[in-house]
Amino acid sequence: MAERTNQTGLPRHEATGLSRRRLLGQMAGLSIGLPLSRAGQFPFQQASVPHPPPRSGRVKAPVPAPSTLSAEDDQFLNDLEHANFLFFWEQANPDTGLIKDRCNIRTKDTSLAASIASVGFGLTALCIGLMRGFVSYEDARSRVLKTLSFLWHKLPTHRGFFFHFANMNTGERVWDSEVSSVDTAMLLCGALTCREYFQDKDIGDLAHAIFDRVDWTWLAEDTALLSLGWTPEMGFIPSRWAEYSELMMMYLLGMGSTSHPLSTDAWFAWNRQIFEYDGLRYVGSFAPLFIHQYSQAWFDFRGKKDRYADYFQNSIIATEVHRRFCLELNPQFPDYSNALWGITASDSVHGYVAWGGPPETGPIDGTVCPAAPGGSLPFLPAATMRVLRTIHDHYPQAWCRYGYIDAFNPLTDWYDTDVVGIDLGITMLMAENVRSGFVWDTFMKNPEAQRGMETAGFKPYQAPPTPL
Repeated sequence: MAERTNQTGLPRHEATGLSRRRLLGQMAGLSIGLPLSRAGQFPFQQASVPHPPPRSGRVKAPVPAPSTLSAEDDQFLNDLEHANFLFFWEQANPDTGLIKDRCNIRTKDTSLAASIASVGFGLTALCIGLMRGFVSYEDARSRVLKTLSFLWHKLPTHRGFFFHFANMNTGERVWDSEVSSVDTAMLLCGALTCREYFQDKDIGDLAHAIFDRVDWTWLAEDTALLSLGWTPEMGFIPSRWAEYSELMMMYLLGMGSTSHPLSTDAWFAWNRQIFEYDGLRYVGSFAPLFIHQYSQAWFDFRGKKDRYADYFQNSIIATEVHRRFCLELNPQFPDYSNALWGITASDSVHGYVAWGGPPETGPIDGTVCPAAPGGSLPFLPAATMRVLRTIHDHYPQAWCRYGYIDAFNPLTDWYDTDVVGIDLGITMLMAENVRSGFVWDTFMKNPEAQRGMETAGFKPYQAPPTPL
């Protein structure tokens, strides 16, 4: 694939870099004109499993008891999480804490582009890694402090929001990237997770300062709907976060702010379109599967609903719909089966593609994206575990030091050269959530998270059995 360099001298693949920004713009445009439904409720029976509180001081927290996963599955996910953790530990600048957006695992990777979303996942990974014994307390605390200190003191911001991509060594903005609302939200989720888990004054003060600096009211200055971002050259990106997607974390964080809070109107301003497939109804968008995963990596929607939906149940249904959709593609792509499915925005032989469905978005070519089942582990544990084990056991080229490569195509024998931070991150966090609920339990202790969900009108309720 052709490469180019910009004024910073950083190489980039033509199809990556700003592809996520273009993807978000496409998603925003595709959803316009669909009817808004406010009637759908999606209850789900969720087992109640007690978990210990996060660690405090230097006393090592006990490892949470596994869920209903088998002992073999739990060990498999532990190994997967450890591999994912190595990416966030090794592919970071230890002085700045900035973590690469992606890494070539076939050769010595010399790229310097970090993404702030990858840093947000990486901060959370440090908490998981410490809890699981992948890293010492001293090393984890030092890395978190250096990261938060660099974010607070040196990484360029605008109104508290961070640029999407930065040089991992200097923090300099790269690729003319935007000040990103959603990627800043993922970074904030990681910082708040560290604040609650470490219970350390220095970490807590930095995380609090970083969060309070974000001026959500600036981003929603003339509308209840947040902009995708802003650039010094062009101003606000015209596209707004107007349709159901990973946007929930942004609006909830904004409403949970005490320094620059969003109006409650923001939660009710975005559309929740109802889709139907094979008799199953759910809130969705014309977008890849990851939109049903990212906010739920940190925010715990289990056993709660607002006036519109139970979003945890909604993601269960959306994941099951996606599984059935992949199976129906088997006549065209015979690699897709009950043991091998999953398409979400990922690399492909032709570059980065925002694919998935239903309805089919592509063009789909038989590629499998491990982060699709990996990021949906808490929603369909048995079905997603089957896929992850199949990939690991039967497609060894799809496995590397950092876990699964970003994508591969069994029909053409194409295997990606890269891993991508956000895809490893969503897999690692959801693997831990299905095992123990650790990320949910830790993050939801933040008053900002609690205040955001209360302001949005979430109430606990007894969910009836799943309709699947």
